[in-house]
Amino acid sequence: MGCAVLALLLATGTYAAETYPNQPIRVVTSEVGGGNDLLARQIAQAISGPLGQPVMVENRPGGITPGEVVSKAPPDGYTLLLYNNTVWIGPLIQTAGYDAVRDFSPIAEMARTPNMLVVNSASPAGSVVELIALAKAKPGELRYGASGTGAGNHLAGALFGAMAGVKIVPVNYKGIGGAFKDLMADELQLMFPTTVSGAPHVKSGKLRALGVTSAEPTALLPGVPTVASSGLPGYEAITIFSAFAPATTPRTIIGRLNEEIVRFLNRTDVKERLFRSSMETVGSSPEQLAATVKSEIARMSKVIKDAGIRADE
Repeated sequence: MGCAVLALLLATGTYAAETYPNQPIRVVTSEVGGGNDLLARQIAQAISGPLGQPVMVENRPGGITPGEVVSKAPPDGYTLLLYNNTVWIGPLIQTAGYDAVRDFSPIAEMARTPNMLVVNSASPAGSVVELIALAKAKPGELRYGASGTGAGNHLAGALFGAMAGVKIVPVNYKGIGGAFKDLMADELQLMFPTTVSGAPHVKSGKLRALGVTSAEPTALLPGVPTVASSGLPGYEAITIFSAFAPATTPRTIIGRLNEEIVRFLNRTDVKERLFRSSMETVGSSPEQLAATVKSEIARMSKVIKDAGIRADE
């Protein structure tokens, strides 16, 4: 290969794409434990073999940090972001060093998991409609537990309040276990936990599930109706796990990564394993993920603005 031709290929990224991958890949996600870390480790292990290179998980503090790290990485496919929708919700509630649309190349939506709306088993609210009526009768008196400003369970409550036209007050906890304890003691009146953390308390009879936060009923919570069908039409608040690369990463590299990730997610044993972890696999195209990000930003921007949610004030 002539020097001039090689220089041109290197300048356009074509040579790098054609030889990809020829070095280890790092996958940046949030702290150890939880859905991000669990999914990142499974994906990393699964794609390492087909790609022929080690794929290492790098854990960073949650919030906007993982997104900031990857947005500044070279667009060569060797630094990836596997994270939930905090990557695009984070910049809506605090100053971030990246733009969620401009600074990333979508690879694939990997999985989704809904939250659930739960109340104390002795609560006078036996349905979503009754809970809304109770909240309207006691404006500002109903409190719900959350694991931090902008967390999925916080935004699920903010969206509920905005759509129902009621004032419910978030109370932040360092650990979700403390919130469950206070809900059972009637110090809190409702919560929007993930299915994996909330379902055991519902099964034990200590909490009552009024609805699931996905748009459609889910097999993760058989027999539990959606909040949308139970008195709040159009309501949806879910956690979306996705994979991204830095912006301008060559399309051939994005395509290769998408192929390997989706192939893994489509395996029956993987679907079953993630289902047991309260995740429903997706495996989208890069274009589908890009459309999801844009639509979710538009939807949640209004909720966050109307609720006056900021994490850095």
